[in-house]
Amino acid sequence: MKTKRSILLIVLLCFLSFGVFAQEKTKKELKAERDLQQQKEIETLIDSKKFDFEAQKANPQGGRLIFLDYNTYFLKFNTEKTTCDLPFFGRGFNVPYGGDGGIKFEGKPENIKIEKNKKNYIIRATVRGKDDSYDLMFSVFFNGGATLSVNSNNRGPISYDGEIRATKTKEIK
Repeated sequence: MKTKRSILLIVLLCFLSFGVFAQEKTKKELKAERDLQQQKEIETLIDSKKFDFEAQKANPQGGRLIFLDYNTYFLKFNTEKTTCDLPFFGRGFNVPYGGDGGIKFEGKPENIKIEKNKKNYIIRATVRGKDDSYDLMFSVFFNGGATLSVNSNNRGPISYDGEIRATKTKEIK
């Protein structure tokens, strides 16, 4: 009699535990949910046209890949004012003597065009700085990685690899 009860109890526990295991999500499902959420965040950033690009690598035309240190090189994209501070490696055609050597400008972007593809967004804009005009092309992937290509009138083309993030707001203390 005790063996029948114990067998019945074991079978009942097995059936109850299968229901609990069936409700757990697999690693693939969890990863897919995270990727979808990250894709929605990137889509929100692109739609707002307000984000920061942080350069991690520079790839000059005809040169080798250069890793950038200190995470201090950026482009802050905004429809009202775009600010850029990126290093430049390459050929300069009409650069003032004793200049800072980098790509530094502030200006309002014009002709902003956004295209959505299967794997990424492509954003094109033109910004007029104090001394030059810059054509910017972002390729933003759904995971937050991005490539920025910069063409200007006075310098050779260069591209940067990095990430985009939401613009950080300054805290007043």
